[in-house]
Amino acid sequence: MTDTTQETSGPMLAADGTPLKRSLAKALRAQKLRALALIAPLLLFVLITFIAPIADMLFRSVDDSQQGTVHGTMPLTAEALKDWDSATGELPDNAVFDAVYTDLFVAAERKLHTRVGSRLNYEKTGSSSLFRKTGRGLDDIGEVYQDQFEDLNPNWDEGTPWAELMGSPDWLTSMQGWEEGQPLPPFELRDGVADLLPRTAAIYQVFADFQIVEEENSLLDEEPWSIVHTRLYEDLRAGDFSTYSGPRAEMVKAADALVDTAEFETVTIKDGFEAIDEDWLDVDLWQTVKAYSTAYTAGYFLNAIDMQKTPEGMALRDENQRIYGLLFKRTMFMSMVITFSCIMLAYPVAYLLANLPMRTANLLMILVLLPFWTSLLVRTSAWKVMLQQQGVINDVLVWIGMVGDDARLVMINNQLGTIIAMTHILLPFMILPMYSVMSTIPPYYVRAAKSLGATNWTSFWRVYFPQSVPGIGAGSILVFILAIGYYITPEIVGGNTGTFISNRIAYHISSSLNWGLAAALGSILLAAVLILYWAYDRIVGIDNVKLGG
Repeated sequence: MTDTTQETSGPMLAADGTPLKRSLAKALRAQKLRALALIAPLLLFVLITFIAPIADMLFRSVDDSQQGTVHGTMPLTAEALKDWDSATGELPDNAVFDAVYTDLFVAAERKLHTRVGSRLNYEKTGSSSLFRKTGRGLDDIGEVYQDQFEDLNPNWDEGTPWAELMGSPDWLTSMQGWEEGQPLPPFELRDGVADLLPRTAAIYQVFADFQIVEEENSLLDEEPWSIVHTRLYEDLRAGDFSTYSGPRAEMVKAADALVDTAEFETVTIKDGFEAIDEDWLDVDLWQTVKAYSTAYTAGYFLNAIDMQKTPEGMALRDENQRIYGLLFKRTMFMSMVITFSCIMLAYPVAYLLANLPMRTANLLMILVLLPFWTSLLVRTSAWKVMLQQQGVINDVLVWIGMVGDDARLVMINNQLGTIIAMTHILLPFMILPMYSVMSTIPPYYVRAAKSLGATNWTSFWRVYFPQSVPGIGAGSILVFILAIGYYITPEIVGGNTGTFISNRIAYHISSSLNWGLAAALGSILLAAVLILYWAYDRIVGIDNVKLGG
């Protein structure tokens, strides 16, 4: 009796002798893996085409570290400005001007300085032209020293003497044996030259890497940038070269002696920038540069809600510069009006289609779908022709005497034109969900209500309409979300008062190339849609929305 009890109290076994629980878990895992393998292509497609672009958009809305930004293109400036208190109202010290000199000179050689100016121009008007002008004028600072060194010895403006002074012997040997068509040997500084001429060696390394890697030029044939001569002057002024006996020693000692003379002409970096453009002495400019010198910024989002960074913190922009809040409110309001007008026009059409014989309903459904066979651009352009003051609609109204020829209606380049055109374009997206739901409502429900004494209106309102509400909900969500993202139709027929926030997003992506601001605007629009979707779910219930069945 005891042996039997022990046998029955043990784990249940499968046919192969393994515990049944483990066997079932293994079978369930295999089933899940097969199901995952079947949907993996769809998941991958959604990830690549939907999730990844949205994630990239969200990242771009806060990223300020790419080339063309202060942080990405002017790293020395960004670091130097950390110690400057922008609230004092005083200009940064000479170290900051020196950092800007180096960063902008290198950026100008790489044709990136204009992109930095364009980025800052979003925050402070005039920055773009200032940086463009500065890129052309920076050589003037270095040429003060370059000309004097060249007058002393023409070799200071030749590539080979500089290569012998700065380059290592091994690299120099490789460079002298280099032939056209072969890869250029990477530049190597000579041992000890970074201690002897620290600032000169640092900028010459940048110059050498640029010429070899980006320009594919031989350093033996390329004269150094003018900024190299500026750094040479600074090193000669600060060091003692009386005992120097390395390559080009006579040149270096002669230049060192020249720098120590009273006749040697000098210019401070700050004065050099002032000579290029006095706007460099504008504290507001430096405050803007510092405010947007970090790798990640909330500046794009601040701009998207008509705010800006100031030394005192965040503040609203001037009233005449607040455009995005107006565009967001206009977009939401007009999208709701378009959705409501689509409901009013689509409901009777869907009701008629659902209650007509199938043959007739199918024929009329072709007319509903007919606009999909025509280009959106063509349909929108047609409305532009019809709505203008000399268009078809005004001509008909004048012909039948409803309006005078001198009082034609203005229905284009305003909100009315956008509402009319977009209602026509989005109407099928409202009709189809409504029709799919109404076609499933049993007709005998209404007949039963009438047989119990209900009037036509009562039977419709109390019996038929509640069952059609899910179709209205589905169509409303579809039309509203499509409406807030439209930009072609508002662009063509909306004018200044009928455009949406999507038009501004498209402008920043394709014209101004301010992708950060476009991403911030898109992120706010996405958040607004999700909030409205959540509110709709709380009030109506997303489970009550269906497309039929």
